[in-house]
Amino acid sequence: MKSLKNPYLLLTLTALFWSGNMVVGRGIRADVPPLAMAFWRWLLAFLLILPLAAPHFRTQWPLLRRSWRSVTLLGLLGVGGYNTFAYLALQTTTATNAVLLNSFIPVATMAIAWLVLGKRLSLPACLGVAVSLAGALTIVARGELAVLLNFNLNQGDLWMLLAITVWALYTIGLAWRPAGVDAMLLLAAFTAVGLAALLPAYLWEMAQGHHIHTHAGSLAALAYVGIFPSFIGYIFYNRGVAEVGASRASLFIHLMPVFGTLLSAIFLGEQPQHFHYVGISLIFIGIFLTMRKG
Repeated sequence: MKSLKNPYLLLTLTALFWSGNMVVGRGIRADVPPLAMAFWRWLLAFLLILPLAAPHFRTQWPLLRRSWRSVTLLGLLGVGGYNTFAYLALQTTTATNAVLLNSFIPVATMAIAWLVLGKRLSLPACLGVAVSLAGALTIVARGELAVLLNFNLNQGDLWMLLAITVWALYTIGLAWRPAGVDAMLLLAAFTAVGLAALLPAYLWEMAQGHHIHTHAGSLAALAYVGIFPSFIGYIFYNRGVAEVGASRASLFIHLMPVFGTLLSAIFLGEQPQHFHYVGISLIFIGIFLTMRKG
């Protein structure tokens, strides 16, 4: 439990959970429509958060109500927006393309933080981001420059670019979350806002004839994305951002290709290649450089 107070460990576990989310989202796209996936994962997460948030509601409701603008915006971005757009992207793009584009989240976060907040990283930190990004691209491109040169955007990739922008804004926007509000109550408020936005979209999707194909696999997938990437992952990520700042926290997104490689080796029997080891090494070197002080 003491080790779980370390923000870097929390951010690392978040990247692990979210890597599984990408794999699951792509794997069950034929059985679970994207808006249904987003709605049910957050409904499950909300039910898990609610018992932890309820004891704080009466005493901290005034604080929450006074900050309704920031709570609404963060709920729309972090809960209603990013994952929904990512699931829409995975309908028409490959998991490789999604992870490749997702690797630019730290760059987008730092660029927006510089434009909006005037925050700048030190030269070693900027070098660390560049090295880490190079490692992520090495893994996704399988060590071949031609893969990157032949990369073409499709409709799914455009959805993923929108998801990236939304997540970068959410990460930076956490700086304006209401002070003094319990983390569980705040996450419950974000989730409630996101569900309110997702419900009409989910009903529209069902009206178009897109329904969940219920079986053990689809139910297990929904349970996973509701518990780990949504419930636990967001708690860890929000805590990590609060401890180390938006720019450093977003850098841990580069660990997703690393965990994607490991998960593929464990569950799919895919053996890591030389470019995996090169990319993983670069990512960890980049994170080390960025974490250094002075």
